[in-house]
Amino acid sequence: MPFSSEEARLHAVVNTAVHGVILIDPAGIIRMFNPACERLFGYRAEEVIGHNVKMLMPTPYREGHDGYLTNYLTTGKAKVIGIGREVTGQRKDGSTFPMDLSVGEAKENGTTAFVGIIHDLTERKRTEMALRESANQLKAVVDTAVDGVILIDMQGIVTMFNPACERLFGYRAHEVIGRNVKMLMPAPYRGEHDRYLTNYLHTGDAKIIGIGREVVGQRKDGTTFPMDLSVGEAKQEGGSTFVGIIHDLTSRKRTEEQLAQAQKMEAVGQLSGGLAHDFNNLLTVVVGNAETLSIALKARPDLKQAADMIATAGERGAELTRRLLAFSRRQMLQPAQINCNRLIDSMQRMLWRTLREDIEIRIALAPDLWPAFADPGQLESAILNLAINARDAMPDGGGLSISTANVAVDEHYRDRYPEVTPGNYILIAVTDTGEGMAPEVLARAFEPFFTTKDVGKGSGLGLSMVYGFMKQSNGHVSIYSEVGLGTTVRLYLPAHSTMPADLTVARAGAEGEPPRGSESILVTEDDPFVRAYVVSALEELGYRVIAAEDAREALTQLTQGAEVDVLFTDIVMPGGMNGWELAERAQQIRPGLKLLFTSGYALETLVARGRIHPDTAILNKPYRRPELARRLREVLDSPQVAVMAPPDRD
Repeated sequence: MPFSSEEARLHAVVNTAVHGVILIDPAGIIRMFNPACERLFGYRAEEVIGHNVKMLMPTPYREGHDGYLTNYLTTGKAKVIGIGREVTGQRKDGSTFPMDLSVGEAKENGTTAFVGIIHDLTERKRTEMALRESANQLKAVVDTAVDGVILIDMQGIVTMFNPACERLFGYRAHEVIGRNVKMLMPAPYRGEHDRYLTNYLHTGDAKIIGIGREVVGQRKDGTTFPMDLSVGEAKQEGGSTFVGIIHDLTSRKRTEEQLAQAQKMEAVGQLSGGLAHDFNNLLTVVVGNAETLSIALKARPDLKQAADMIATAGERGAELTRRLLAFSRRQMLQPAQINCNRLIDSMQRMLWRTLREDIEIRIALAPDLWPAFADPGQLESAILNLAINARDAMPDGGGLSISTANVAVDEHYRDRYPEVTPGNYILIAVTDTGEGMAPEVLARAFEPFFTTKDVGKGSGLGLSMVYGFMKQSNGHVSIYSEVGLGTTVRLYLPAHSTMPADLTVARAGAEGEPPRGSESILVTEDDPFVRAYVVSALEELGYRVIAAEDAREALTQLTQGAEVDVLFTDIVMPGGMNGWELAERAQQIRPGLKLLFTSGYALETLVARGRIHPDTAILNKPYRRPELARRLREVLDSPQVAVMAPPDRD
């Protein structure tokens, strides 16, 4: 029957529609199937018309369709009809695809028909999946980035804070997101930030955005650190988002400072060496002529005495130039294989004569010490210089200890002292219980002519000579000192090349893979560089780590219920509470808590001064990662728990 003009127009609309149009009767039988449906489902119209519409559905939709249709016709309760929803269609080849199905009900002459409009969601789903994958990949990049990544809006509010930022600033992401980014800045940057951001948004005048610069960040604990900040602007609907990339410059700055100090010492050494050379020439003339005059003036005792005094003064000047040459590393050395234990043992009588009776000398020599390679005479002078410095630092008496040990310097130690070559060394530690050095004094300790002694009581060249000798011997020297506790000077001499090869191999083989664990460790260390290294090393070994910069913060963690298996604490800390006091308080809060102490001082010195009990587990600084792992595992696996009680104070 020919279509009326109205029907023809409707037929044209249906047949040319981009979306599928399907008509079914109350029994679910398909009565119309437009060309778009043919393309979607892969059936020709004549293959589906007269069949139940559920042939276009996968299980479980197919089984539930008849019951749903009957229920709707009986009760009027609709799940799709008049509503629309996302469902799954099944093609002729059995494959499925997502589709949006909108169903309307039409009634004419008492007959009900259902019209379905079908929109293929395949492309949209593919796009959504690609966007999700892209977002997941971007999230993975941001979450695993070594550098910090932070997003802020036009008001300076933080909207993203990646894990690297958490490690850098000490905040958890939820503590920062939703707050102004200036909370991560110290004064004066904090007060200027809002004004700067407003000025940029109004004028486009950029100081950091699109440029990058070195700034200072502030951690949760209030400490600051240098960082390189690069900020980019991303234009979005409704405004801008700013992306900050943060690179911690702490390690680089430390290396630059060490390099600058080394260059300064090198420059001073070159100057000192040049002066000493020229001064020696002058002294040769002075002393030589003074001796000639002394011989010629035998008949004039008064004048002969003056000539002898000139010669004596010249010889004292020559001694100063020898020390300058030692500092500048221009002295002539005669290195040889040395048994350091034997050399120190032979020096005991000289040390007793040099030091006062109120200074107790303690010698602790390691058995099976490797041979060293250095000038024995200069090494003896270096030890004697350190002993004299220690004597002067103990005007009221005290203790001097000299100990030896075999050590293997690794890359971790080199991270802190870049000038040190990794390898096997003999360590000679000279420790006193004297006044100690303030940080500003310690920073200049090796500079020639720098001294804190009264005028006439010191040349300021003792430690300079030790420094120069150790550098010229391809060794290393370090000082650890605290005001009121004393000083430890460590001399690292390279092991002799004839040291049995199997000894080194055996040592390396004996270490093997450091033991690991999963327990919780509370690390208390005031030095931020040491604290960061320990936290990183323990996390790499599998432990859960809680870090505290002083005793009070550690106690706060314990009182707040932190799960802790071992307290690993430095002994000497600022803030009015030292390590053993912290341990005592910690065991009152958490009975049975295991303890591991660390210090840059010799153990015998700390015991003698009542700073620690002799049977307490202690790890001497500097320590390597395998030593830390083994000592911590020993404490964890030990059935005994060291119970702290206040040691006797001096």
